Amino acid sequence: MNISRGRRFLVPVLASALLAGCGFMGADSTDTRTQGEKKTFESGRATDNGGLFSLGGGKSKTDQGGGVLGVNSFLWRASLDTLSFMPLASADPFGGVIITDWHTPPATPSERFKVTVYILDRTLRADGVRVAVFRQVRQPGSDAWTDQAVTPETQVNMENAILTRARELRVASAGL
Repeated sequence: MNISRGRRFLVPVLASALLAGCGFMGADSTDTRTQGEKKTFESGRATDNGGLFSLGGGKSKTDQGGGVLGVNSFLWRASLDTLSFMPLASADPFGGVIITDWHTPPATPSERFKVTVYILDRTLRADGVRVAVFRQVRQPGSDAWTDQAVTPETQVNMENAILTRARELRVASAGL
């Protein structure tokens, strides 16, 4: 009779422990946040430790204008400034890709341009930005657009304009 009472007590305790352990393991195995993000989320506070609720302040020296963006903030802002005359189709600050919509210059209504900017690094470097320019020309007497080659010079000039603007922004932020 003593063994029977022990089993009646032991079975619910083991079942509860097993269920509690499964719930704990399930939550932990699907949680892909970093330790800092978990602490920020669990405490319910907005902090600047790079967690889920980052405020964007407190840049380190190695950040070089990275802020809360996934890419260099000077290159990002300079790219947006340089392309401000074109309509934006998409801008991903974490992936570092800016895609414009087609733009037709008023002086040449039979051609249009589209630009994609790739920001490749969190540091302000000359090889941290790549530009792809696409050009189309309207066929005379129709509404059909055909792809045309763009000189590599055009892409290099666009990259240089972005880098120049990024340097200006960095100097202005340093207060020089």
